[in-house]
Amino acid sequence: MHFQNTRAFAAETDARDPLKKYKEEFIFPLVNGKPVIYFTGNSLGLQPKRTRKFVEEVMNDWGEMAVEGHFHAGKPWWDYQERFAGPLSRVVGARPSEVTVMNTLTVNLHLLMVSFYRPHKARYKILCEAKAFPSDQYMLQSQVKFHGYDPADAIVEIAPREGEHNIRTEDILAKIDETGDELALVLMGGVNYYTGQVFDMKNITRAGHQAGAVVGWDLAHAAGNVKLELHDWDVDFAAWCSYKYMNSGPGNASGVFVHEKHHEDTGIPRFAGWWGHNKERRFLMEPQFDPVRGADGWQVSNLPVLSLAPYLASVEMFEEVGMDALIAKRDTLTTYLEFILEQVDAAIPDSTFEIITPGNPEERGCQLSVFLHGQGRPLFDYLMKNGVVTDWREPNVIRLAPAPFYCSFEDMYEFGQILTNGIKYLSARENR
Repeated sequence: MHFQNTRAFAAETDARDPLKKYKEEFIFPLVNGKPVIYFTGNSLGLQPKRTRKFVEEVMNDWGEMAVEGHFHAGKPWWDYQERFAGPLSRVVGARPSEVTVMNTLTVNLHLLMVSFYRPHKARYKILCEAKAFPSDQYMLQSQVKFHGYDPADAIVEIAPREGEHNIRTEDILAKIDETGDELALVLMGGVNYYTGQVFDMKNITRAGHQAGAVVGWDLAHAAGNVKLELHDWDVDFAAWCSYKYMNSGPGNASGVFVHEKHHEDTGIPRFAGWWGHNKERRFLMEPQFDPVRGADGWQVSNLPVLSLAPYLASVEMFEEVGMDALIAKRDTLTTYLEFILEQVDAAIPDSTFEIITPGNPEERGCQLSVFLHGQGRPLFDYLMKNGVVTDWREPNVIRLAPAPFYCSFEDMYEFGQILTNGIKYLSARENR
């Protein structure tokens, strides 16, 4: 597509967008009386309008039936999570039995590591990316300490080369090969939260297995954003939050994937709980744990149905649209945003900023991380005050994530105008 930095071009492109109606499905905050341009779906997705209906349905059933809602609600609570299996399996490229929802992201990663991080004297190291999201760093450090190892020795980090922002796949594969027989687990973020780089999960998983390691992925920034084929890639396990691109509400429930090759291994270590027990025998109150065959066998507690209801509302939209259509719009929309940024940078002297997200669409989702070499935090503050909701990451990065469900091409054009005005305003203020 030949892009143009004009409102007419953006409006015409929106008119042809097969997903354009979904923007009306979301609630936008207002700044100065106008809906914001929302770029932080990589942190917290907007609220779908249909969410309220799903929550009120649970509230009404609770009020009218109380405990009987477990079995007689319109969507019975005792198997509420099963409604996610089919739609979520299509989002992450899995089989329905390989997917469940429960707890929250870091809790689930800890629970999965009980099963899949089984270190011993010869094989105990974990490979992850340098500067992973702090929650993952803390989790990994606490896990290796729990098993009696020194994080400085047991955690192997792979970083970008000097002067580069992104980690080369060949460097990851080389580090896996170098760690060799000492490598117990590869556990990385599928998409780096800071740069927006999408890692080559297929080949990294294959290399980890060839080294004799288990391979898992934190998909917080990947689920609902990038193409995933977890079953075909032979990933051992994965988890993701639901409140970013999947729009389920702040701090909400997490999705879990466990490959079916592990389902029949009833002796695999896990922290068991009642809700992971054989569904057909759960209410017999048996003393010995008999796990459900599938990802549901990793569940621990009774389901937080009020939390799952907003997630189910969003999953319904993903099922309507499909990941292929979302990714097609994502790629065009993100490339248009990249074009707008380049146009702004070229038009204003000394406004230089650098996009540190990979330029190859195969190596990014919808996030562009922009390193500001000129105006820094004051430019971010200007954007926020003028209706552009983005986020700031030290030392000098703003992250822009045009989620395809609710961002438009005209949003990208309008952002370019606000950005240009902000740079000019701040420059003039500095030169007074």
